[in-house]
Amino acid sequence: MPRLEYRLYDEDSDFPLLYYYDRIGREETALRFACDYLVKESAVYEKTSNAIEDGCYVIYVKRADDERVMSWEKRDSGQTPGLKLELREYREFGADYRLVHCYSFQDTLAVLLHLEANYLYLEGQEWYRTSTEIDEDRETFVIYAVKSELDLLK
Repeated sequence: MPRLEYRLYDEDSDFPLLYYYDRIGREETALRFACDYLVKESAVYEKTSNAIEDGCYVIYVKRADDERVMSWEKRDSGQTPGLKLELREYREFGADYRLVHCYSFQDTLAVLLHLEANYLYLEGQEWYRTSTEIDEDRETFVIYAVKSELDLLK
């Protein structure tokens, strides 16, 4: 299995290594490639690009100083097994992002399809994806979305 590296996007210092994962599967790498942000150790990083090198996957990130780590509770991983995904309502100048729905998947591909979807439909409402993240501190993926004009219940 190849290695995954998160490198700081800094041309002046030769892209220093921030984090690495040895022997990571392609499925998890694909999930991480699909995320716009990484939350790790109470810091937020924004993806600038990703690459495939010989035996190594690379995600280049920069510190997202304009973003802050939310203090949401970590969902109990023993409660529902599987991969966790949250849909949260994005508000540009909001202090918090309302939790719309919690998903739990057994299938990596199902999470990837949700992360890559431009639109999600939930309880008669269409949601447009604005960004995605992997929050390692809480062991969950997050989709930020806004309500679209389409209300399917009308």
